Amino acid sequence: MSTQREQRTDLVTTPSRLPVRELTLFATLLVAVLGVYAVMGAAYSTRMLVEAACYAILALGLTIQWGYAGQFNAGVMGFVALGGFSAMAFSVPVNEAFWASELPGELGVALLYALAAVLVVFGATRLDRLGVPKKLRTLIAVVLAVVLYLVVVNVLRGVTGEIESRAGFIGGLGLPPWTGWIVGGALAGGIGYFIGKVCLGLRSDYLAIATLGIAEIIKAFLKNSDWLTRGTATVSPLPWPTPGPAELGFTLARALYLSLTAVLIAAIFFLLHRAYHAPWGRMIRAIRDNEISAAAMGKDINRRRLEIFVLGCILMGIGGGVLGTFNSLFDPQGYLPLNHTFLVLVMVILGGPGNNLGTIFGAVAVYIIWIMSEPLALYLMQLAVTIGEGAFGWDAPSNLDSRALQARVFVIGLLITLVLRFAPKGLLPEKVKHHG
Repeated sequence: MSTQREQRTDLVTTPSRLPVRELTLFATLLVAVLGVYAVMGAAYSTRMLVEAACYAILALGLTIQWGYAGQFNAGVMGFVALGGFSAMAFSVPVNEAFWASELPGELGVALLYALAAVLVVFGATRLDRLGVPKKLRTLIAVVLAVVLYLVVVNVLRGVTGEIESRAGFIGGLGLPPWTGWIVGGALAGGIGYFIGKVCLGLRSDYLAIATLGIAEIIKAFLKNSDWLTRGTATVSPLPWPTPGPAELGFTLARALYLSLTAVLIAAIFFLLHRAYHAPWGRMIRAIRDNEISAAAMGKDINRRRLEIFVLGCILMGIGGGVLGTFNSLFDPQGYLPLNHTFLVLVMVILGGPGNNLGTIFGAVAVYIIWIMSEPLALYLMQLAVTIGEGAFGWDAPSNLDSRALQARVFVIGLLITLVLRFAPKGLLPEKVKHHG
């Protein structure tokens, strides 16, 4: 008995291992950031860090879906766009040309038609409870959906055409930008709930295809709804929740915005850390690692998977709102799968799926590589041209800038290849504690 007590005392008093890997990686990242500041200047480098912080929020949303629950979401771009749209819709000043006319009432009537159509179709899907055969119920629901869709679209087209011709677009609500961030997270979470109810029963590869398609649908809707978003004409400038460059100058204003995003990331990190180590987090990981065993223990698999998917979408919507506000521009055409889905995926892979600290490291590191690869490639190309012209009489190509821009894709592709080869679990892999 005494020997066992001594062993337990040793286990309690043994100090925890010094996180050498984490300290080394973050020290290297700090050196890289300082190097960028020294080369590119404070204003440019601070802007880069703010955008990296916004991407860190997106990456945290993806890492809890993929790292916590094994859900591969290939539609990050769509939820980012929803966040940017909400930030625009709530912060842009009120359009008096729209609200001073009869158009709001006409638009409200059209939206009521749309709501009634949704309720009728939803009711048709429940006809089997009244004894209607399922095949007949499905046929009735499909026919009603098609007919009512055509009716609603016809009504909306007339109203939206009047809005575009007389007011341009409906404008915003003139509220503080952070209200748009909250609503953007809620809107992304609502869409995520709908997607989850339909698609979470699919296997991971089919879920990826479904989310990718839905993201393109969201982008197409925002791009073609000129009455709502001005479409390709874009909406700018979007106000900041902090004093802007006009009041404080570019560097100080961006530093203040960076402080705000840092506080937001710290709050999200704290909440996710608590959830990860709580019984809820252990249950989510148990479902990920062995769904059959978790179901045998009486866990509600579908409900928990839906919870984690919606939570990830909420973070993506918030991150999209923060990023859209900082860019001070809403351009539906500017949301690209390469920039707003694949890049976030690379950040999570590099940092380590399921490791929140690793995800933040991966977000900042990958974004620095993404941004700095262009000027570095341009410098190397110009150096090669100078040497070639002087030593060999080469003719310099006329499109060095575009070629340097394409180097971004090459560098990111090379990076993901090296990480998957030498660190498939990321530079900071998830640390799973085994209990009992």
